[in-house]
Amino acid sequence: QVQLVESGGGVVQPGGSLRLSCAASGFTFYYSWMHWVRQAPGKELEWLSGIDRIGGRTEYAESVKGRFTISRDNAKNMLYLEMNTLKSEDTAVYYCAKDRKGTERGQGTQVTVSL
Repeated sequence: QVQLVESGGGVVQPGGSLRLSCAASGFTFYYSWMHWVRQAPGKELEWLSGIDRIGGRTEYAESVKGRFTISRDNAKNMLYLEMNTLKSEDTAVYYCAKDRKGTERGQGTQVTVSL
């Protein structure tokens, strides 16, 4: 079965950086577009970014464009999200997902941006 395990979250000050990782298994990773989504307290799931099968095409939500970078390593079945210039409004649980809606996603990793 599909397994997606996120890691790398934590507490960071505004302006700081974090790198999230997602280990994928149970499906043919290199066949799949992959995505990052997040859910802030009291808010709906928000799509952030997607990457095509070979990493040649990436897409970003306006809220993170220019600050976040998605990448993948198909040899390791890994997905990454480099997050820079973090803001308090980036505080959320972050998930990797097989689709933009986050229907198939992992258990998430908490990112808290706070002084």
